[in-house]
Formats: sequence, C-alpha cells, structure tokens
Amino acid sequence: MAEKSVVDKAKKIFENYLARQGSRKTPERFSVIDELYALPQDEHIDVEGLFLLMRNKGYSISRATIYNTLDLLVECGLAVKHQFKDKVALYEQALTYKHHDHHVCNQCRKIREFSDERLNLIKEAMGREFESTITSHSLVLYGDCKIPDCDNLRII
Repeated sequence: MAEKSVVDKAKKIFENYLARQGSRKTPERFSVIDELYALPQDEHIDVEGLFLLMRNKGYSISRATIYNTLDLLVECGLAVKHQFKDKVALYEQALTYKHHDHHVCNQCRKIREFSDERLNLIKEAMGREFESTITSHSLVLYGDCKIPDCDNLRII
C-alpha cells in the first residue's frame, strides 16, 4: 500500500497528463489510482480483479472505464502492464517502481518478484557486445511449483 503522499503525487501527475491530453478528469479515473495504489506494492492485478474489488467497495464504475484508465496510467508512467504467458494483462503501480524481474510458477501461477545485480553485469556485457546502450530489459522466468499444499495450485 502506497503512502498518502505517493498517491497524492500520482494524482497530480495524472491530472497534469489528462490536461495535456485534453482528456476529462473524472472521479472514476482517480478512484482507479486510489485502488491500484492501495494494493501491496508487489501485487499484480487484472482488470476483472480491479473491477470486482472496486464494485465490492461500492464504486459505480464500468470495466471499460477501468481498461481505459489503466491504459492512460501506463502511458503516463503511473502503472506497469505485464503479459505473462497465457495470463490476461496484469498491472502494478509504478510511481515508486524499482526495476525487478518475475518468476511465474507453471503450476500455481503465483508471480514472485526478484532483483539480482548479476543481471546488470549481463546487460553491460551485452551492451558492449552489441555496441548499444541498454536502456531497459524484461525477464520472466517460468518454473514448476515445489510448494507443498500450495493454495494457488490449479487442478489440471
């Protein structure tokens, strides 16, 4: 869960972005920021999950508004969109985002975040080899769950 000052900063960035784009500043759009940034920082959520979460909290908001708002949040750097294997698009907050990579379990679909400084050494080496400045990367590792009695284990 992001601190209030982070949420306020996200809302200000979004407000300025919408003004520059000539887009409407609706309460529903800002409520998506409230709920996305209320999630634990390492949580990923899809549109349907966010829709149900918001509906259960009493918001009157459509899936279309959530889709469109999340797209705008990605465009202005306030959300990150991930597409893992056969999963629907998942989103996470980005304002306090520290680069990380992901491990996705093939069995239970649990997503774990990790950072490893050795990846930076590989990026630097590849940059030298390709005579390129590497500006970003994305790494997703897929593996089979070894967690006994995993709550997320799906029936195959």
